[in-house]
Amino acid sequence: MNWFINEVMEAKGGLVWVQFWEKLIGKCCKMHHQYYQYIGSKKARNTWWRRVLVAWVLCSVFGSLWIFHYMSSQATEKRKEGLGSMCDERARMLQDQFNVSMNHIQAMSILISTFHHAKNPSAIDQRTFARYTERTAFERPLTSGVAYAVRVLHSERERFEKQQGWTIKRMDKIEQSPVHEDDYAPEDLEPSATQDEYAPVIFAQDTISHVVSLDMLSGKEDRKNVLRARASGKGVLTAPFKLIKTNRLGVILTFAVYKRDLPSNATPNERIQATDGYLGGVFDIESLVEKLLQQLASNQTILVNVYDTTNQSHPISMYGKDVSEDGLQHVSPLNFGDPDRKHEMRCRFKQKQPWPWLAISTSIGILIIALLLGYIFHATLNRITKVEDDYHEMMELKKRAEAADVAKSQFLATVSHEIRSPMNGVLGMLDLLMDTGLDFTQQDFVRSVQDSGKALVSLVNEVLDQAKIESGKLELEAIPFNLQAILDDILSLFSGKSQEKGLELAVYISDSVPEMLVGDPGRFRQIITNLVGNSIKFTEQGHIFITVNVVEEVLESIDLEIESSTNSTLSGYPVANRRLSWAGFQTLSQDGPTACHFPPLSPDHINLMVSVEDTGVGIPLEAQSHVFTPFMQVRPSTSRTHGGTGIGLSISKCLVGLMKGEIGFASVPTIGSTFTFTAVFSNEPSEYDKSQQIKNTSISASSAFKGMRALVVDHRPIRAKVSRYHIQRLGINVELLPDLNQCVHTTMIGGSAINMIFVEQDLWDKDMSISDVLIHNLRNSNGVPPKLFLLTNSSDIISDVLTPILILKPLRAGMLAASLHRFMGVGINRNGELPVHSLHHLLLGRKILIIDDNKVNRIVAAGALKRYGADVVCKNSGIDAIRLLTPPHRFDACFMDIQMPEMDGFEATRRIREIECRINDSIEVGEQSKEAYENKCNWHVPIFAMTADVIQATHEKCLRCGMDGYVTKPFEIDRLYREVSQFFHSTSNGTL
Repeated sequence: MNWFINEVMEAKGGLVWVQFWEKLIGKCCKMHHQYYQYIGSKKARNTWWRRVLVAWVLCSVFGSLWIFHYMSSQATEKRKEGLGSMCDERARMLQDQFNVSMNHIQAMSILISTFHHAKNPSAIDQRTFARYTERTAFERPLTSGVAYAVRVLHSERERFEKQQGWTIKRMDKIEQSPVHEDDYAPEDLEPSATQDEYAPVIFAQDTISHVVSLDMLSGKEDRKNVLRARASGKGVLTAPFKLIKTNRLGVILTFAVYKRDLPSNATPNERIQATDGYLGGVFDIESLVEKLLQQLASNQTILVNVYDTTNQSHPISMYGKDVSEDGLQHVSPLNFGDPDRKHEMRCRFKQKQPWPWLAISTSIGILIIALLLGYIFHATLNRITKVEDDYHEMMELKKRAEAADVAKSQFLATVSHEIRSPMNGVLGMLDLLMDTGLDFTQQDFVRSVQDSGKALVSLVNEVLDQAKIESGKLELEAIPFNLQAILDDILSLFSGKSQEKGLELAVYISDSVPEMLVGDPGRFRQIITNLVGNSIKFTEQGHIFITVNVVEEVLESIDLEIESSTNSTLSGYPVANRRLSWAGFQTLSQDGPTACHFPPLSPDHINLMVSVEDTGVGIPLEAQSHVFTPFMQVRPSTSRTHGGTGIGLSISKCLVGLMKGEIGFASVPTIGSTFTFTAVFSNEPSEYDKSQQIKNTSISASSAFKGMRALVVDHRPIRAKVSRYHIQRLGINVELLPDLNQCVHTTMIGGSAINMIFVEQDLWDKDMSISDVLIHNLRNSNGVPPKLFLLTNSSDIISDVLTPILILKPLRAGMLAASLHRFMGVGINRNGELPVHSLHHLLLGRKILIIDDNKVNRIVAAGALKRYGADVVCKNSGIDAIRLLTPPHRFDACFMDIQMPEMDGFEATRRIREIECRINDSIEVGEQSKEAYENKCNWHVPIFAMTADVIQATHEKCLRCGMDGYVTKPFEIDRLYREVSQFFHSTSNGTL
């Protein structure tokens, strides 16, 4: 075996074959190992395999039965689909033919209005009407005849009857007592009873000429039809009833004929007053449906029934006989244009379903194949014993290789950690050095050293992460965090570089994304920072756009599609198609959004999709296959031109995998790239998490801004949407306008109700004449004019009297709130970026204890706190912390390292809390006097953990041992202020 592997490795392409051979041997070895582990002796193997074969045979039988059942059900479903297709075809034909007839009847109503009522004398008489309807009968394929009834008021009846030469007849008697066709005599009908108005038929097609002189308002169904038709102005249908003379089942379609053209919004009373008459079309349903079905070749295979289902509990059969040997039935709805009448067509097969011979033969064939496979598998396993020695040898070699790989990763992790600790000290000392009296040259030297040190720490962190990934020891935290705050921090990190290049850098978070999530904020920030950092490197013009959405929302909303049009992008530059960046995700179907399926998630979890879109140089096609390969660059010159190690994307992909997500990209050379990844978070924090949310909450909308109104003037919809998102975070109502002309018009109409106006720089510079008009109107407006702000990407613009107040992008809630506070005089409560003098007020005169075993770290921490006026005492062990913090003492707070020899910070804090609790209890029960403990009955000194790596800080462990928070080494002003402000007040108050 070793000889074979050595020969293959020497051949061309040997590495690929070795990997394939290792996978194959590994699978066989696992099977063989389980074979001997569970089976044992030869006798036991024979007994065990007999049971396995019996089980296989039984499974094969049940499997074949299931296949038979499945194929039979499929055949039944196919039969149902065929029935539905034929039924829908007939229903569609009947409905189309009816619509044609209905449209022609409606056209005839207009003809009668024009040539009968609008002309004097009338151009139409019974003979003309009969000849015209007879010659145009082919245009009404479903009608048996057409008749026109004129509206006659009671006061006009006598004159009308003299004019026509006959008496208006009533038809309700005929409806109550139908007569045979041979016994029908119109002259024997009774005159219509006295009523307010009548609707006698004056014109009729020859096929229904027997209805002439009948009063339509005297019939039950016809009266309802006439009244509904003239009130609605639309065609209406009667319920199915037996027609006069023929006694066949039919319906009548009625249109009202009006004296003049009425507007579409005419009231029912106006329509009634303008009514001249009623045009009706008679439909003999039975004969017409039969004639229609005879045109189809498959008429003999199914039975068709037509029902009036206006009354669902008592449907009226209009056509067909419900006689069939098959139980399948399909119902197709019919729409005859009258919303008050419901009709449907029900279809059934005449014959029963034949035997499923295909299912029978297929299931028997599969059963035979399964039995043959069982025999082959049994024979194959008997031959596995021949490779036992090779298996043990290969497993031993594999273990040695894995042990060597783990040793390498452990060594790399240890060395990286040991390098990072002194580097934090170096950076801290350099920070202290910057506060000394250095000249400009010395300060430039120190900044260069700081930049180099930060680059080295970043490289060490990446190498450490890669080592942990390879050794399988990288774990994620589960703590609450504010997504908006993290993205605001990322914008702050890259705002300087984006402003230098004049790039649009923006973030948009969908309203569907919860404000608080539970996960690993550090690693989530690391992924986005890597992607945005790469975009900043390779983008010289255009934009970088970060979007966060829920996965389901992205796939269901066409508004989030990225089109080729430049109007649908942030900066107007074309971008790569975002859909292609997630096209390879295994958790999403390839058939489009309607067919996507997601991995099962519990109700308290949410799947986010984050996209980073840029308009940079793009990735060459030949380099796209190894984008996520560690230490690989797009081209050899990339690291020299832009810097970097080529490891960031590899780490990002591994972190995304740990977050149960996927990452992909779409890139077009010279156009740009779009990277998209998904990640699963929890949106229901634990009790500990809820208690810590106050420390992670981003800048919230102040009540001082709520209710204010702002205008955002921008001709780019996406960019305007982003600006509105950030401004609305402060509780401000925002209205979007596409140009300055509309802004001028809006301010002239309701300028007093507008508090502020935000205008994009490129739109402002485009037409300075309109800009001057806007400034002039604001100056001369009554009351307090709205503040005018100019949104820009560059800090080179100088604001003067004719230029609005500048707000630099990218927009963040904290920066935006500070700007509005400064220029509008409105105060807000913020947890974000605060001036250094606020921290100075909090720490001035405070006595603080620093516990750290590293001398350099103690010097750095003490220097940072003394910078803000604190009185600092430094010690190097947890034992000293217990001794100094045992009540009574004068310390206001303690900053403690969590990793120290002899006693770490967790154990020291736990013992301090036990001592404080014991003393507080003794004071409360009276065993100790308050005077002995400086008249304090509740001792609790704030203890903050100091850690070199925020990502790896175990926050829950800090809370369980009694710590009150954590800060990073070296200290960050924002983090330090957020922690100490929980316990300290301004020195003017003089209290803790």
